[in-house]
Amino acid sequence: MKVHHSIESFKNTGSTVVTIGTFDGVHIGHQEILKQLCEEAEASHLESVVLTFFPHPRMILQKETDIKLINTIDERVQILSKSNIDHLIIHPFSKEFSKLSAYEYVNEILVKKLHIKKIIIGYDHRFGKNRNADINDLVEYGKEFDFEVIEITAQQLEEVSVSSTKIRNALNDGNIEQANSYLGYPFMLNGTVIYGKGIGKTLNFPTANLHVDEDYKLIPNNGIYIVKALINHQMVYGITSIGTNPTVGGTERSIETFFLNFSDNLYDKKIELQFLNKIRDEQKFDSVKDLQKAIEEDEQFARNYLKNNA
Repeated sequence: MKVHHSIESFKNTGSTVVTIGTFDGVHIGHQEILKQLCEEAEASHLESVVLTFFPHPRMILQKETDIKLINTIDERVQILSKSNIDHLIIHPFSKEFSKLSAYEYVNEILVKKLHIKKIIIGYDHRFGKNRNADINDLVEYGKEFDFEVIEITAQQLEEVSVSSTKIRNALNDGNIEQANSYLGYPFMLNGTVIYGKGIGKTLNFPTANLHVDEDYKLIPNNGIYIVKALINHQMVYGITSIGTNPTVGGTERSIETFFLNFSDNLYDKKIELQFLNKIRDEQKFDSVKDLQKAIEEDEQFARNYLKNNA
């Protein structure tokens, strides 16, 4: 898969089959579209192209929005790279871009820059200035510019019964298993291990404190989770606490992981946590001793879960 960081940098001259979207989560619904894209490309001897945008259009057009994304842009690239597409175009979304008329968008970008022969698009896709054009307009443009529009019907999408919004809601509720079933892979957090306050060490549960750089990345609801991570080519498992450590008077939200089978120094290393299940909500205990007992129970729960599921 070749990655192009703007429409302008896409220099290929071959004819293409294209799909367009933000693809946040690259969930099982998206994966069906990508599979169809690759099948159409192979059958028609065309190059497959995914056109996506970053920042998310709502970040630019709705300044008051506080939308959190399931994937960082790097995670999105990582997941899309497994789908056998030929080209991924990540176009910087801007107010100027949003002002393109539907005709300009189709003629200048889809036809002249991307050389489309086919486009696969959802029945509810809207485009052009003020999103005033729909799939019916696209079909008419297809007749004018000689490309085929392949519609993903409401029925096809309903069969999968998943959306990025449903996944965000599940993560905000801490429902990891439901989110993962929609995603088709474990939800992930990527970041750098930084120095924390050392509270875990005093409880005999030393933790790696993860800092996520991207402020738009969705962090699941506060709670205790079972996770896995690939560190130094070794799959390790752990318990991640997301929250403020209320029992010891904490106020700042942190992401701290106690690894069950790993104890090397991880400071300044970049790691990816993959979330498998939730153990419980964050609680404020009456004493540090009660907290320590709860962590011991969390560890036992995690070990039993991993024995049956890992």
